[in-house]
Parts: sequence; C-alpha cells; structure tokens
Amino acid sequence: MQLPYVGLAIALFVLAGAIWLAKLPRLAGVEEGQGTGTYGQAFAVRSLALGVLGIFLYVGAEVSIGSFLINFLGEPQVAGLAEADAAKYVSYYWGGAMVGRFIGAALLQRVDAGRLLAACALGAALLTALAAVSTGSVAMWAALAVGLFNSIMFPTIFALAVAGLGPLTGKGSSLLIMAIVGGAVIPFAMGALIDGVGMQPAFFLPAACYLYIVYYGLIGSRPTHESLGEALTTAGTAAGAIAGPGTP
Repeated sequence: MQLPYVGLAIALFVLAGAIWLAKLPRLAGVEEGQGTGTYGQAFAVRSLALGVLGIFLYVGAEVSIGSFLINFLGEPQVAGLAEADAAKYVSYYWGGAMVGRFIGAALLQRVDAGRLLAACALGAALLTALAAVSTGSVAMWAALAVGLFNSIMFPTIFALAVAGLGPLTGKGSSLLIMAIVGGAVIPFAMGALIDGVGMQPAFFLPAACYLYIVYYGLIGSRPTHESLGEALTTAGTAAGAIAGPGTP
C-alpha cells in the first residue's frame, strides 16, 4: 500500500517543481494593481461572494454523493449490493463526470454559461431527489447519473465568479479555491443526517445544494456593476495610499 502513495508524492513534487520553474506569461488586466486589493474588497462583489458559496455547496454535494454511494447501493430497497460489487458501479459516477466534461465543453461554445450551469444543476437536483424517493434500479441509476451533470459545474462557477474582477481576480480566485472545504463540511453534515433520518432522505441535502447552483447560474452569477465598481474604487484608493502622492 505504501509504494503507490510514495510514487504519487514523488510525482506531485516533480510537478510542483516544474510549475515553479516555468515562466508563465503575465495576464494583462488581471495582475495590474496586484497586492492592492483585499479579500474583503473582493468578497464585496456580489457575484463572487455567491460564487464562493456555490463552489462550497457544489464540491460538498459531489463529494457527499460519491462518499456514500457504496452504502447507498448496499441499501436493501435500492440494490442490496455487497461493498465489493457496489464499488464497481462507483466508476460510473466519476466516469460520467469525465464524459460530461467533453459534452459540456462543446455545449459551452453555443449555450450561455449561466443557463447551461443552471440546467445541469437542475438535472442533478432532480436525479438526487429521485434517488431519495424511489427504489430499486431507478434509485440506483438516478444516483449514478448525477455524475454526468456534475461535469461542468466547478469550472463554470469559477469562471462566472471571477468574470470582470480585474485587479481583484487573484484575491477572488483564492477565495474560490478555499471554498472547496465544502467537500469536508457537507459530507459530515450528510453523515449526521444519515444517522438521524436514514440514507435515502439524507440525499435531499445535496439536492438542496444543487438547487442553489440553479439560482446562481440564472441570477446570482450576473455581475452587479455597482458592487464591482465600489470594490475596484476602494482598491484603487488603497493603491494610491500605498504608492503615495506624485506616483504615476
């Protein structure tokens, strides 16, 4: 068991070293004013703040379903599979996410990103709710099919949340990356629900997370120019104070 993890650690160190040595191009309009904005100024932008919550809930929902999928398939009223047999089906969940990435990439060339995000999140919410209330093969394949709809959510939420942030993009990106802690918090909450109300009813928690992402795709991701302008003005004022008078 140790050898694969040692090999993985070595590969990650090599990759980290390669990235550190790489001379990546500077992004025009993004790094300008770097270091002058604050996390508070970035978080004041409504579309970013709602996107941070979206990443938190999305990662939490995806990890929750994936974490309890073997137990779910082992439920007598669902499939009654032994752990070894149920584990074979988990690949359909994660494999669906991979297939969906290719389909989603093609669709994003033609469909508005926010609308496509909302459609995928609605599909995931309906399938998760179906898994919570149905039995047998319907519940089983509904849960497995959620992976297909998960496919574009993370990159699309991320892109919508940082759109137009300008010099606050770095801070905004950091907040979005930190939001993946939802992958630790939501599964814990779902585990508590499973202990309290049972396996299938607990699936309504990730369904609720996906419904929020529907809202974000349709409404929450639309930038509010007033809040963005206020944040950028504050950042510019801070930059002037740091630079001092007479600095171009």
